[in-house]
Amino acid sequence: MKLKAPENILISPLEWGLGHAGRMIPLARRLQEMNNRIFIAAGEEHTALFRKETEGMEYIRFAGFRPFYSRHLPQYLVLFLQLPLLLFHSIRDHLRLKRIIREYDIGIVISDNRFGLWNSSVRTAYITHQPRIPFPPYLRFLEPAGVILHRMIIKKYDLCFIPDLPGEENLTGRLTRGIKLPANVRYTGILSRFDDSGARGSQSVDPLLYLLTRGEPYNTIILSGPEPQRGLLKEKLISTAGAGGPLTVILEGKPSESREPERSGSYIFCQHLSSSAMGHILRTSGSVICRPGYTTIMELVSLGCSALLIPTPGQTEQEYLAAYLSSKGWFATVSQKAVSGNMPRRPNRAMWSSGLAEMSRDLLGNALGELLKD
Repeated sequence: MKLKAPENILISPLEWGLGHAGRMIPLARRLQEMNNRIFIAAGEEHTALFRKETEGMEYIRFAGFRPFYSRHLPQYLVLFLQLPLLLFHSIRDHLRLKRIIREYDIGIVISDNRFGLWNSSVRTAYITHQPRIPFPPYLRFLEPAGVILHRMIIKKYDLCFIPDLPGEENLTGRLTRGIKLPANVRYTGILSRFDDSGARGSQSVDPLLYLLTRGEPYNTIILSGPEPQRGLLKEKLISTAGAGGPLTVILEGKPSESREPERSGSYIFCQHLSSSAMGHILRTSGSVICRPGYTTIMELVSLGCSALLIPTPGQTEQEYLAAYLSSKGWFATVSQKAVSGNMPRRPNRAMWSSGLAEMSRDLLGNALGELLKD
């Protein structure tokens, strides 16, 4: 296969959570290893994560649509009410992209779920794990219309990358199955920043974090997703565990903050950890509790870890993924309402085939090769 000369490649993740930036890190690193010049176009928080996890990339301030969320209304309803605003931002993104392509001589654009970042003058790839966007049960009759609309967006791009596996170890279930996928769809395997040699090669943990644990066994809570539900889950988990609970590391996921890990009673609070330190914490944790954000799922699978999944209330995608993955026996799940001090912990043991990482590397290499080829 004949490859083009090194390209100026623009990567722009959706601003709806750090997971969209996190899954672009292994893809950006892989393209950088192929001697391409990588531009990250994102807002402040996503840029902070890239700067901490990568080197040698260039940055363009390109903040996208960030929806607001409600403490009381279901997320799907709040997002539906903001659709006109999403359409406005998509059009604005599309127009601004034209200027960025000219200014930085961009040859390839990779959009993680940002609808408007297609352009006929360059090669483009769109990344999504849900060609079928799940609706709540009483609105499921509208899902085919959503599939059609999403397919129209996907077809605007030269390629569509699905970060998943095509076989039995498929993680997305009906989000990608049971529908006719466009001809430009390619599976990339699991995208995890813990799968590259740099992250996996080091088993060391931050010395301060090791000092704070004092060698004690511990559990881990990963906080993610938007406020106010993020804070509500944190408060509930801490209040139900009580002061005398087991030692627990809480990963706050705030790369823009630089505070060191702090211990308070039986809790250790970490604003941000490097990939190697976070990977070590998760691998050696007795149990893990987290939201079933799709990037979190991919990262846990890549580490061979399981977890108790607590979906964000009213977030239909997370509710589906939690139910689907627990039905396969890979994870366990409980609703946020059912969180209590007596809820069962999921042992941090999971089994997937030993060739999963190699299969993912091959799939990603094939997909990127097709994007880069003459």
